[in-house]
Amino acid sequence: MSFVLAIDQGTTSSRAMVFRSDISIAATAQAEFPQHFPASGWVEHEPEDIWTSTVAVCREALEKAGLKAKNIAAIGITNQRETTVVWDCATGQAVHRAIVWQDRRTSDICAKLKAEGHEPTISAKTGLIIDPYFSGTKVAWILDYVPGARERAGRGELMFGTVDCYLLWRLTGGKVHATDATNASRTLLFNIHAGEWDDELLNILRVPRSMLPEVKDSSAKFGDSDAGLFGGSIAISGIAGDQQAATIGQACFTPGMIKSTYGTGCFALLNTGTTPVASKNKLLTTIAYQLGGKRTYALEGSIFVAGSAVQWLRDGLGIIKQASETGPLADKSDSMQSVYLVPAFVGLGAPHWNPRVRGALFGLTRNTGPAELAHAALESVCYQTFDLWAAMRADWPDATAANIVLRVDGGMTASDWTMQRLADLLDAPVDRPMIQETTALGAAYLAGLNAGVYPEPAKFADNWRLEHRFKPAMSKATRERKLAGWARAVKGVLASDEGE
Repeated sequence: MSFVLAIDQGTTSSRAMVFRSDISIAATAQAEFPQHFPASGWVEHEPEDIWTSTVAVCREALEKAGLKAKNIAAIGITNQRETTVVWDCATGQAVHRAIVWQDRRTSDICAKLKAEGHEPTISAKTGLIIDPYFSGTKVAWILDYVPGARERAGRGELMFGTVDCYLLWRLTGGKVHATDATNASRTLLFNIHAGEWDDELLNILRVPRSMLPEVKDSSAKFGDSDAGLFGGSIAISGIAGDQQAATIGQACFTPGMIKSTYGTGCFALLNTGTTPVASKNKLLTTIAYQLGGKRTYALEGSIFVAGSAVQWLRDGLGIIKQASETGPLADKSDSMQSVYLVPAFVGLGAPHWNPRVRGALFGLTRNTGPAELAHAALESVCYQTFDLWAAMRADWPDATAANIVLRVDGGMTASDWTMQRLADLLDAPVDRPMIQETTALGAAYLAGLNAGVYPEPAKFADNWRLEHRFKPAMSKATRERKLAGWARAVKGVLASDEGE
C-alpha cells in the first residue's frame, strides 16, 4: 500500500492522479464536464456531473496504473474553492445546481451587507472581503430562492458543503459530513483565529449552523470510501482547497515562501507562519494548511487575467495559433517601444479589487504590431505579479528580499521568456519545479502524511526538486523605468472608472 490517489476536482474538469511513495506519478486521468451559464454573470455546475466525472477518472487512473483498492494507502482531495452545494441529507439530492466561485449573482446581497456596516466584522474574523466570490452569500441565495429551502434547512434536512465536502459525503456513502480548515476559511462563515464556525457570522448571513460540516485538519482520517466504488474501501485522509494544495505541493512550509500559480488567472500565496496578517492592501488573509491542530496562515492575492491574456492574443486577435508561439514572438519586439497592456477584461483583482474598470493598451505607435502586443501581454502578467509581491511585502513586516522565495507552477510557467522577465521585474529568483502537478501532489501529500506513506513537512520539502531557477538580469534603471510606466498605465485605467 505505497500508492496514494489524488482527486483534483477543478472548475472545468475532474482529474485523478496516482502517486508512488517517491512522489513520482504512476497514472493520471482527466474528464471535462459541462458548464452552465443561465444568466449574465451566473456560473453553475450540476453536482451529479462533478460526482460522476470524479468517480470515472479515479477508476480510470487505477486501471491505467494496474492497481486495486488494496494497493492504495489513502485518497487525498483538492478542489475548486468556494463553489457551493446544498443537498438533502436523506436523499443526497442537491436542491439547486452548484453555484461556482466565479458566479456574481449575489452582488446585491454583498452590497446590502456592506451598506449595513458588516464588512469590518466579517473581515476581522474571516480575513476575507465581502464579495460574491465566497461561499456564504451563495448559501444564503440558495436558501432564499429555492422554494421551501429555508424551512427545510431550519428543520435540519439540508447540508451545505464546498466541493471537497460534497465529494467526501458521496465517497463515504453519506456517512461523513466534514471539510478541512482551508476550505472552511473561504466561506465567510469561519473564524480563522478561533478555528471554528462563528455564530455572529452565521446570523449576519442567515445560515443555520445545522447545515455546516465538521472542520478537521488538512491531513486527518476523514472516513473510508464506500467499498462498492473502487472494489474495496480506501481511507480518505487529506483535503485542501486547490491554491492551498499547490502551496503544499510546492513545499512552501517556511514563512516567506510564495507559490504563484499561472493558469487562466494567477493566485499567489505567501506563507506568514502561525500569525494571521491583516492586509492593508486588499489582499486576503487565509489558512494555508492546518496540521496537528495548528493553523499556518497565508496572505493571498489573485489576478483575474494571466493565461487568458495569451488566449486573447490567439482567439480574440488571431496573432498566434498556439500559446507556445508567444514568447518567441515577444522576443522579436521593438525594444524602442514601451507598450503596456493592462488586461482588466473583467476588472482588476488584487491589490486594486475594482470589478468595474476595463482593459487598455498604452504607448501604441504606428510601428506597433503583433510582436509588441505579445510582449505587452506576457509582461502584463509579470507586472501584475510585481504589484501583488509589493503588496505582500508591505503587509508582512518580516518580508525582506533575502527571505522571500518564489516558486511558480501552472501552464504559463512553460514560457522561459515570461519566467525570465518575471525574475527581472521582481529583482528576485523565480524557481520552477520538476513536478508541475503541484495541486494534485499537495492533496496526495496530505493524505500520504496521515497514512504514513510520506514524511513530515521538513523531510517532504527535501524531496522538492528544482527544474530551473531564473535569475534577475535586468539593470536597475531599466527595471525602474518599466515599473514606473506600468504604474502610470494602471493609474490611467483606474481613472477611467465610471462608477456603478
